[in-house]
Amino acid sequence: MRCPAFPEDLIAAQCAWDRTYRALADPAHSGRTTALRRRLLTLSVQVWWHPYWRKAGAGRRLDLRTRARELEREVR
Repeated sequence: MRCPAFPEDLIAAQCAWDRTYRALADPAHSGRTTALRRRLLTLSVQVWWHPYWRKAGAGRRLDLRTRARELEREVR
């Protein structure tokens, strides 16, 4: 299934959110949890309040997460 087009900055923020979340869960980054949590909060605000959602509606958030994960798999 092909996901709909999203603004590049929104996809980038969601991809960064996913990477930050994974880093926070990784025990190797235990000394950086405060910085990672702050980064995760900042990215959460960017994704949640992005102007795209005003016209698209919140129902598309799952599509965004799916698309971001697809892109991350392509990069790896």
